[in-house]
Amino acid sequence: MYSPQIVVEALLNGLMLGAIYALIALGLTLIYGVLHIVNFAHGALLTVAMFMVWLACARYGLDPYLAILIVAPAMFALGYALQRFIIGPASHGKDNGILLVTLGLSIIIENALLAAFQSDTRTITTDYSFRVVELGPLLLSFPRVIGFGVTIATTLLLWLVLHQTDIGKAIRAVAKEKLGASLVGISVPHVYAMTFAIGCACLAVAAGLLMPSFYVSPKTGAAFVLVAFTIVVLGGMGSIPGALIGGLLIGVVEAASSLFLGDSLGQIGIFLIFIVTLLVRPTGLFGARA
Repeated sequence: MYSPQIVVEALLNGLMLGAIYALIALGLTLIYGVLHIVNFAHGALLTVAMFMVWLACARYGLDPYLAILIVAPAMFALGYALQRFIIGPASHGKDNGILLVTLGLSIIIENALLAAFQSDTRTITTDYSFRVVELGPLLLSFPRVIGFGVTIATTLLLWLVLHQTDIGKAIRAVAKEKLGASLVGISVPHVYAMTFAIGCACLAVAAGLLMPSFYVSPKTGAAFVLVAFTIVVLGGMGSIPGALIGGLLIGVVEAASSLFLGDSLGQIGIFLIFIVTLLVRPTGLFGARA
């Protein structure tokens, strides 16, 4: 039996970790909502962002949170270039072509990272990696509290970009009706590339939030993206509020499973939710029916 304090602490820490999961899923669901494809390179690109943060900290002494200010624009530019000059042209406008290209990119990126960094795991040690925040009798992980706040701020910023800027309105127009958007002068390839770039920038923010308390290796992103796929399915494909709420729920479920079943079985609850969601509500909590 666990005391109520231990249970509440575990669930709150899981909730805040779920916020970072949601940030990873935000990029995935945004790309799906506009391009209508599943980005199989998402995990590999997260690994790239995490290695960028590690390099900025280990080689240049930057704080991982400050490194976000450098890594996010770099990942934005990388995402734009990949979609505009590789994924788009190589897929020839076919959805199955895009899937194959992103899968191929994932394999290339992972092997390139393996050649550059070997299979060793790398971590960042900061003064606050193991710091806790006292909330009455509860002890919360400081990096997760920061991650929760930054995720909420990033989600609000993304909402403002999509609803208050010209490029955001163009993204929503292309997501709604690609042909109609092109007829009124919107460059669909540019919008696709901007969407992919924004998704990669979200990964950069998530990488900066993860590195104070997680390790990175060439295969790290694959584990996180499996959770992100579950969140996207739970929240609804293409739904940004669904990704946020789904991420928070998944974080709580993972924390409860780890507490009662052990860390090695902590993700069982996540994949049980994945299966149940597909059986009961395939469109997810906020997904629209076809």
